[in-house]
Amino acid sequence: MKEDSILLAGIEDKIRQCQDHYIATNSAFLDMRQRTLVEAQCRQHKGLRYCFCGGYEDAERTVAVFLPDYAELAENDPLALLRVRQDGNRVLSHRDYLGSLLGLGIKREIIGDILVREGGADIVIIKDMADFLLYSYEKAGRTALKAEIVSIDQIIVPENRFEEKRDTVASLRLDNLIASAFSMSRGKAAEAIVSGLVFVNGLQSEKADRPVKEGDKLVLRGKGKVLLKSVGGVTRKDRISIIIHKYI
Repeated sequence: MKEDSILLAGIEDKIRQCQDHYIATNSAFLDMRQRTLVEAQCRQHKGLRYCFCGGYEDAERTVAVFLPDYAELAENDPLALLRVRQDGNRVLSHRDYLGSLLGLGIKREIIGDILVREGGADIVIIKDMADFLLYSYEKAGRTALKAEIVSIDQIIVPENRFEEKRDTVASLRLDNLIASAFSMSRGKAAEAIVSGLVFVNGLQSEKADRPVKEGDKLVLRGKGKVLLKSVGGVTRKDRISIIIHKYI
């Protein structure tokens, strides 16, 4: 895809800047599919120091950071946190916040995860945009906002809510787990996997027979995210008992 080629060419430029000028560099925000492509590209550079960060452990959107030998991420973190509080009683959604930000002319790749809570949200941003957003982000629709920039380590991550599902599977293959988690046939699950719609722990996986282990997080694009909470014993019908938490 042309967009992927442009993305990877930009990543090569960032890597070259880091290596040639001995400075920390970073990408814009990457979605999970883009992160998979970028990580594969980074592995081709022997000795390259890089990491992905999105403000908190389970961030879906992350930036790639490239570090010279002397540098540490803590001193070169490219992220900042835009904390907004809303006036009025209207409940704002993720879509309200994202739409109003894009309405300022900001590109999507400048904005990371938007963590909505009662009365406001924490929005992960590229640090270079902090001043602009602090003074420009005043409304989401007709709802007035009050914004401040705080350190990324002050991020407030809402408590996950989930539905628990108990099931049995023939084996801990990825297609079996996706079929169980999202109530679809194994064939449909395999189609989704080979189409690039499934992610395991944030990385795209196109192998239906990939083994999944307890604690893995699975995403089916457009359908949601689940956690393989636990793997139990084998039933009398030689199937494996599992417990899945589906985030809601």
